[in-house]
Amino acid sequence: MPRDFYEVLGVQRDVDASEIKKAYRKMAMQYHPDRNPDNPEAEVKFKEVSEAYEVLINPEKRQIYDRFGHDGLRGRGFEPNFTDVGDIFSHFSDIFGFGDLFGGRGRGASRGPRRGADLEIQLDLDFMDAVNGLSRDVTIQRNVHCDACSGSGLKSGASPKNCGTCGGVGQVIQQTGFLRIQTGCPACGGAGKSIAAEDRCGTCRGSGRARKTETLKVTVPAGVDSGMQLRFVGKGEVGDPGGAPGNLFVTIQVRPHETFKRDGADTFVEVPVHYTVMCLGGSLTVPTVHGEESITVPAGCESGKVFVLRGKGIDRVNGRGPRGDHHVQLLVDVPKKVTADEERLLRELAALQGHSIDEKGFWKGLIEKLTS
Repeated sequence: MPRDFYEVLGVQRDVDASEIKKAYRKMAMQYHPDRNPDNPEAEVKFKEVSEAYEVLINPEKRQIYDRFGHDGLRGRGFEPNFTDVGDIFSHFSDIFGFGDLFGGRGRGASRGPRRGADLEIQLDLDFMDAVNGLSRDVTIQRNVHCDACSGSGLKSGASPKNCGTCGGVGQVIQQTGFLRIQTGCPACGGAGKSIAAEDRCGTCRGSGRARKTETLKVTVPAGVDSGMQLRFVGKGEVGDPGGAPGNLFVTIQVRPHETFKRDGADTFVEVPVHYTVMCLGGSLTVPTVHGEESITVPAGCESGKVFVLRGKGIDRVNGRGPRGDHHVQLLVDVPKKVTADEERLLRELAALQGHSIDEKGFWKGLIEKLTS
């Protein structure tokens, strides 16, 4: 069972975002990989505090976590899951920007080949497609390594030269007063190498990249909701030669349904019912997202009565927890017009119960509604 995120960051549950960021920055610096080389335990701690921060700094995810804990995040597809340290740096450039405080692995500077950028696309789904899940092809455009030079940017037989600005180390020192900060070399982008114009690949002109259009099959699990994301590892922008590519994030947007509404895995529907059924009771067929179900309406049922059908709501993503419930609210369906026979019978009923249609009261209002 994962530890409590507030405990991980060492903060109280009522702290504001600035205190959460302050606590994370302190602990991230403590367990930073550059301060703890070849220390697997520190890297695990670094990942743990980063996952806690990723949830608590996001107002929507924090609200879900406060109410439902780790299971609530999993059920909505919000559980953090960083693949590696580079993934953490790319997510939190505001914390690890400006070359990283230790001159190491942020997006601004890297000791090794830089990881590619992440991509994000939106996938619009109909309500019932989100309920049941589906597979759909999506088309993306992304940078890949140039086939002609295998991403090196060099023409055949050519070699790169050390960058004249950084001397091949890929980093430079910026000094302002007493403050010295190590950042990625602006001339070579941290690669430490440069390519002369005459040595550049003729296909990509030295960039090492080519634009490619790809079609991917996206399998959407049953139960997804708006805001959830599907991650495709390695389907983002290409990195430097030897560097990992970025990831593709498919963000789900679900269109509203004309009949059903949802809250998490629970579904809701309003069903108009003839007033005779509400008075006398009976069996009623009601819609759910999985088909029709029967409920028994008791005699004298009040308008607005809610029946809960357990397990007839929406599946939780990837089966993490029981299916939600279906809430059926019955509302009296008063006809706008009645026939002469119906009006006569209603008047007879009013007289039988001792109600005059001329006096103030329920039946007078009902008759007025029926005949308006």
